[in-house]
Amino acid sequence: MPEMSERPNVILILADDLGFADLGVTGSEIKTPNIDALARDGAMLSTMYNCARCCPTRASLLTGLYPHNAGVGHMGANLGTPAYQGFLRNDSATIAEHLRANGYRTLMSGKWHVAGDFMAREVDSWRVGDVEHPTPRQRGFDRFYGIVDGVTHFFSPHYMLEDDSRVETFPDDFYFTDAITDKAIGMIEETPDDQPFFLYLAHTAPHWPLHAHEEDIARYDGAYNAGWDATRTARHETMNAMGLFQTTWDISPRDHQVHPWTAEQNTDWEARKMATYAAMVDRMDQSIGRLIVELKRMDKFDNTMILFLSDNGGCAEFMAEDGWAKFFPETTADGRKIEMGNRPDVIPGNALTYQSYDKPWANVSNAPFRLFKHYVHEGGISTPLVAHWPKGFTARDTAHAACHVVDILPTILEATGCKYQSEVGGHEIQPMQGESLLSLLRGNEWEREQPIFFEHEGNAAIRLGQFKLVRQYSQDWELYDMEADRTELNNLAGASPKLEADLKGQYLSWAAQTGVLDWEIALPKLLDAWKLESAEG
Repeated sequence: MPEMSERPNVILILADDLGFADLGVTGSEIKTPNIDALARDGAMLSTMYNCARCCPTRASLLTGLYPHNAGVGHMGANLGTPAYQGFLRNDSATIAEHLRANGYRTLMSGKWHVAGDFMAREVDSWRVGDVEHPTPRQRGFDRFYGIVDGVTHFFSPHYMLEDDSRVETFPDDFYFTDAITDKAIGMIEETPDDQPFFLYLAHTAPHWPLHAHEEDIARYDGAYNAGWDATRTARHETMNAMGLFQTTWDISPRDHQVHPWTAEQNTDWEARKMATYAAMVDRMDQSIGRLIVELKRMDKFDNTMILFLSDNGGCAEFMAEDGWAKFFPETTADGRKIEMGNRPDVIPGNALTYQSYDKPWANVSNAPFRLFKHYVHEGGISTPLVAHWPKGFTARDTAHAACHVVDILPTILEATGCKYQSEVGGHEIQPMQGESLLSLLRGNEWEREQPIFFEHEGNAAIRLGQFKLVRQYSQDWELYDMEADRTELNNLAGASPKLEADLKGQYLSWAAQTGVLDWEIALPKLLDAWKLESAEG
């Protein structure tokens, strides 16, 4: 085991609702030079999978367990079983709990979202820190700055914590992406030179609402005037020219619920929505660049392992005025009225708007794949993992082995030489379910030994080797050869009955052991808790 002063620092950066194709290094026109440089000088894994939704992925990432095993089988609502209690279970332990027990200083800045439901319009009734709403400080982090729920107004947050105290005032130039980075840098500066640190930097960008600095939006003025069809095609062509994948798969067709750009009537508004989204990604990359500059200034860059990924694919959720929007405050902290919802008469981007970029642009973000956040086809669960650690590994070509967010914790433990805690706070901890990726990052041949399982809202899948069995809720199973057809266009169902039966049997066994609820049972409980008529928002 390395001496404490020689152990690497670890920075885990999570983007929110960033699609596979939204980085320069994966074919995007969005400017992400800092993330691109980390990939170029380190490693990128093209087949890192997440859990299709914000908090299930965050729960899985933090604990090295599948989300149901961590207690967040769906979202924050407590649906009455341990797998769906909506907050981290006591028989799971976070990366911070494991690393702090091994001498690390543990820091978090950003979005928590693994601590039950919080209604944003009812902040005065929140029970932050009780049994069903644990804070980062109660789950292993020495320092915390950020939000405990899943969404915030980027310019005027409804509720933020610093350590255990509510943040009451914000500067006039406050912007969440910048603020969490500034605070993270301060936390690192406070860390003793002879103590390694773990930083979890959990962004809300580019999750709705579409909020960005006007100067950042201006960088993309006109960039999307050609529309979603042209942008999606251009990204795919760039991917192929870069040799991003091991095979130049055909792009999936435009989603069947998306009309062609030529039929769009509000073209200026739509182009502005995507320009705002791009600006949010751009600003996140700028903030990562500032963090890197500070690490180099403190002479910590070379022995810091930086991991960057997204929690799910691009988000197709429509911001209806009577849907998701009704959960969030209609005024800023200084009392100005916010125009809620996707209204073409309201130009998105500033603090007095609250919009989403919607299905057509999410289809662009997830190119070349099918479907979106919520689903376990590739568009919902695919994220590139960018990894960089000069003292730990040299630059390598893009790797294509399938891996999952449960593999992040064992990777960090191997890199740091830290032990997995079998007991935390008097609770026996479930065995780790992931496999370390360190050998793969170091350029070796590597293939996951265990299958990868997925379930969210009745959408289900298993990936084993080159094959993936997948279904949308209430629909038939589909089978794909992911090496020949990762865009899931050639359904092989019926061609290999023995293989299908084996994969289906393994999935059903996992689902039973894990406590997966049938969506027909879970959905009514969820709608009652959320007081919604549809889970679509």
